[in-house]
Amino acid sequence: MKIGELAKSTQTQVETIRYYEREGLLPSPLRSEGNYRIYGPEHAARLSFIRNCRSLDMTLNEIRTLLAFKDAQQGDCDGVNELIDTHMADVASRIKELRTLERQLKELRETCMEARATNQCGILAELSAHPRQATLKSKSVSGHIGGLHSKSL
Repeated sequence: MKIGELAKSTQTQVETIRYYEREGLLPSPLRSEGNYRIYGPEHAARLSFIRNCRSLDMTLNEIRTLLAFKDAQQGDCDGVNELIDTHMADVASRIKELRTLERQLKELRETCMEARATNQCGILAELSAHPRQATLKSKSVSGHIGGLHSKSL
């Protein structure tokens, strides 16, 4: 099948498929005489695996590691278990950070409970008063960056 057919059958954007190829997650497909990419069922299966991992908010490096285990088909899956355990710990940490952020936003919201002139707004005054402690790390230890994962990737 051509890239458009693969994209449609897996509900993945063409650019995303090309990106995964460039990143080495998808093997390079054969080319037709007209230089079109020709994909097989193995590409669709691998792409589905990648998309399932992405739906669990896994990074490309985590997916590479899982694909290496999947491709090896030998040995045990202790490394897979360790990767998932680490990922769960990262998610739990991010949830804790988000709860702290939510609490801070609620406290901030309580500084202005009614509409008034902006020069009297408690929220704007509080944000101007002093630097706030950063609640969410811009990048966690595992390489996750909050809000950057799109469903198309």
